[in-house]
Amino acid sequence: MVVGVLVELSSKNIDKIFDYKVPKELEKKIKIGIRIIVPFGRMTLQGFVLEIKNTTSKYDLKEIIEVSDEDIILTDELLELGQKISKLTLSTLISAYQTMLPKALKAKKGRVINKKYDTYYKLKKDISAEKLTAKQWEIVNIILEKNEILRSEALKISTSALNTLIKNDLLKEEKKEHYRLTYNEKLLPKKELTDEQKQAVALVNLKKYDTYLLHGVTGSGKTEVYMELIEKALENGKSSILLVPEISLTPQMVSRFQQRFGSKIAAIHSALSDGEKYDEWRRISRNEAMIVIGARSAIFAPLKNIGVIIIDEEHSDSYKQSDMNPRYNAKDIAFIRGKTHNCPVILGSATPSLETYARALKDVYKLLSLPHRVNGKELPFVNIVDMNKEMKSSKGHFSNVLLTAIKKRLEKKEQIILLLNRRGYSSFVSCKNCGFTFKCPNCDITLTYHKSSNTLRCHYCGYGEKTYEICPKCGEKALSNLGVGTQRIEEELQKYFQDSKILRMDYDTTSKKGMHEKMIKAFKNHEYDILLGTQIVAKGLDFEDVTLVGVINADTGLNIPDFRSSENTFSLLSQVAGRSGRSSKAGEVIIQTFNPKHYSIMYTKTHDYIGFYNEEMQIRRTLKYPPYYYLVNIKVSGKDEKEILNEALKIKRALLRNLKNTIILGPSSATIFKLNNIYRYNLILKYKKEDNLLAVLEKIQNHYKSKVKIKIDIDINPSQMI
Repeated sequence: MVVGVLVELSSKNIDKIFDYKVPKELEKKIKIGIRIIVPFGRMTLQGFVLEIKNTTSKYDLKEIIEVSDEDIILTDELLELGQKISKLTLSTLISAYQTMLPKALKAKKGRVINKKYDTYYKLKKDISAEKLTAKQWEIVNIILEKNEILRSEALKISTSALNTLIKNDLLKEEKKEHYRLTYNEKLLPKKELTDEQKQAVALVNLKKYDTYLLHGVTGSGKTEVYMELIEKALENGKSSILLVPEISLTPQMVSRFQQRFGSKIAAIHSALSDGEKYDEWRRISRNEAMIVIGARSAIFAPLKNIGVIIIDEEHSDSYKQSDMNPRYNAKDIAFIRGKTHNCPVILGSATPSLETYARALKDVYKLLSLPHRVNGKELPFVNIVDMNKEMKSSKGHFSNVLLTAIKKRLEKKEQIILLLNRRGYSSFVSCKNCGFTFKCPNCDITLTYHKSSNTLRCHYCGYGEKTYEICPKCGEKALSNLGVGTQRIEEELQKYFQDSKILRMDYDTTSKKGMHEKMIKAFKNHEYDILLGTQIVAKGLDFEDVTLVGVINADTGLNIPDFRSSENTFSLLSQVAGRSGRSSKAGEVIIQTFNPKHYSIMYTKTHDYIGFYNEEMQIRRTLKYPPYYYLVNIKVSGKDEKEILNEALKIKRALLRNLKNTIILGPSSATIFKLNNIYRYNLILKYKKEDNLLAVLEKIQNHYKSKVKIKIDIDINPSQMI
């Protein structure tokens, strides 16, 4: 027997299948989609079996060393899906397969993730005639009642009693696997749907593939619609996938679904340990879990017979993998899997992406609307504070309007959420005497001051250094902290409201495992009065006592040089505004800005998505951006600035020769020109229809695959242009 194997090395030069002989003793274990270990040159590698050839080879083939799995890792569907991802993203086939799998199942050398087992004891024989001590009888009686006893339970009664029973050959040992995550089976009754929710559910045909946009204002009960559709799929014997954009949203979503569906759910996201991901994957593949909830990678869950795929907060750019190959979008994978399983794909959002809403208006997607909050309450009042006028009278980074509103809510024992989309203490440290600014030596970016650790850090490459009191350039004691981060705002808040309890939620405070969940639970239990955070506090969180949301600086996102900056700002402000007044208490939102007349902020004030959509679409049409044009970003990078610019110009000339219906911009320096001592130039392609585009891009990519000094990254339909 000969097998075709795809090895673990992700290089374009070896992106192909290699033949190996199978020893007779391993032939029965061979299946397509399993992992095996093979010799490769001087190395020993893992790989996936992609072909089985019941023939002999005329070549002297090497033999496989061993079979790694009993079960198939890559199902027929995932094998085909990986091939599509590879073609659509111009990535290697092995990288496409690797991105689908949890670490424990990737074709990769390293630490083996073991299964967890519990030890139980059962009786070997009738012990009625045995003379036992009281403690021994206590252990035996539990076994007689339950048929078995857990070792840890027996040890709590008496270690010596247990050991004596084992020594006298009265007990037999049995090991049972247990999963690292457990789910509470205490179910709560489901809520009665509103008429709007019932109509949305009724309009979804669960028996065929279609894409639906569920456009619902914040607090309109989109999650209840999701649960109802998933329950209907379950009644039909079908499974479901629910994607959420942020890890911070997963604990709350998992909790709500667990109360409805118990252990039928499984969670897959990056906050889980490798062992937990391994267990969840196996629960899913064994049909023990029928509902998968998680972030981007959960779209690859090995479910069979999928009945519905739901993508919550579909506008989020976190569904696109932008930092590594394959640069896939989970929404595109959802459409592929939806067609494969002939099931609907639901895209939900209060602020849909322009591309999605445009398709809904053209009936490419079916539009479902939830225009009202479930409790009948109005959306919160939004107060725009012009900081140009407030600067003289404001205290620190807070206007008097916001400080007064916070004080009022604290007196009422209500809660507040404050958004500042920047972590750290200050954005950068500069000398007031000579203008010197501390910059990262590896990246073209200023260092951020973190007061808690008293360090300056780069948020891109991780470089850090101690802080200084004296300017290293002019020697004067004139250094000052400019800009503002969450640490500084927390310090100011504590000064103004000394008796209040403040919870800061950003990357620095949530990096440890389980911190998202602990913080959300603590705030929900009223252990804190004010939740201060970056954009992770803006989406999906539901606290009934939050009646005030404050945005410290609404202009942060507008300063990013990206064509989506206005859309992202409107979306972020609208989403965070929706955290206020979600129960019976009226909500208020205060947005501090230096650009009160900017349309993204003005439409946030009136909760007018349609108004924003119409104005932004005019700009997109004029500038030839999505949804009117598709985009490709080609990044040329290397250590020699002149060399990569010359190569970028060569690539542009090749594109101009071969693409007749495409606008080609650049090369221009990337927003962060130097990153980790690597210089980067961008070429931007805009097109409506270009039949040979993928072939041309692949040819360019192949030309550079063997060049060590030049790296080419091609991002088709990029989510951001940095």
